[in-house]
Amino acid sequence: MHNKPLALACSLLLLLASSLPAQAAIRLDNMFSPLLADPMEPRIAVMPWLDEDYLQLDIGASADLYRNDSETIAVGIDFGTWSLLQRSDNFKFPVDTIDYLFGINMTYRNPLDEPLLGFDEFSTRIRLSHISAHFEDGHYDEDTDEWMNPEATPFGTIPFTYSREFINLVAALSNDRHRVYLGYQFLWHTIPDEISRHAFQAGVELSTPGNTYLAADFKLLPEWNQNKQETDGFHGTWNLQAGWRLTTLGLGNVRVACNYFNGMNRHGMYFNHDEEYTTLGVIVDL
Repeated sequence: MHNKPLALACSLLLLLASSLPAQAAIRLDNMFSPLLADPMEPRIAVMPWLDEDYLQLDIGASADLYRNDSETIAVGIDFGTWSLLQRSDNFKFPVDTIDYLFGINMTYRNPLDEPLLGFDEFSTRIRLSHISAHFEDGHYDEDTDEWMNPEATPFGTIPFTYSREFINLVAALSNDRHRVYLGYQFLWHTIPDEISRHAFQAGVELSTPGNTYLAADFKLLPEWNQNKQETDGFHGTWNLQAGWRLTTLGLGNVRVACNYFNGMNRHGMYFNHDEEYTTLGVIVDL
């Protein structure tokens, strides 16, 4: 299996972390703060759709395992799941699809001697990750004993394999209130293999009065051409988020957030779908 090297690297990293001194214990206050509006950051979130009977349930976290004494370098791990649930009667939430991610990351940050465009810190994070996706029971019709809507998948059949190993690089300029960033992702292995290896990213995060914030994440993602049965060009994908941190209630790590998403679906089973929706829910920053 192609993800064996990554699994081995994660295992070695965990073993190394267990042998490091106490000051290298697992820390959830990551040196590189997770991107607020990136829907593929490992996080804990419950985000119901406002326009359809779906609910996004995210469970995950990034954790620094090691930091050097000067706190300019950190090494950590990432684990995450992103689920799309259907909202039905009797408080039932059948899982339509779920994506799983695990990987390792490394962060470097450097305070700037001279502020640049009002920013006083440069930071960068590189991730080495595996992600796979699967349809679940909510996408299966028990009455007909068949998967639902196979014609909507890239190959007109269910199941199909979706698996990726990738390197993701993000570089950011920040101060204590705002952050801007650029990113690039390269797939060194992908199933299906008819997908472009490249994706691009940019974003901004702005602190606003009253513990509120605004954040925007933009990506250029490969666009699937159904006739060619491969990706052909790129499609702009926006995720806009406005949020309120519950700091005044003593819950500074909890955000109430509203998201507007427009672009290529974040779930691997729907990577060929162009989606538009709004969500409103709660995000917990570990």
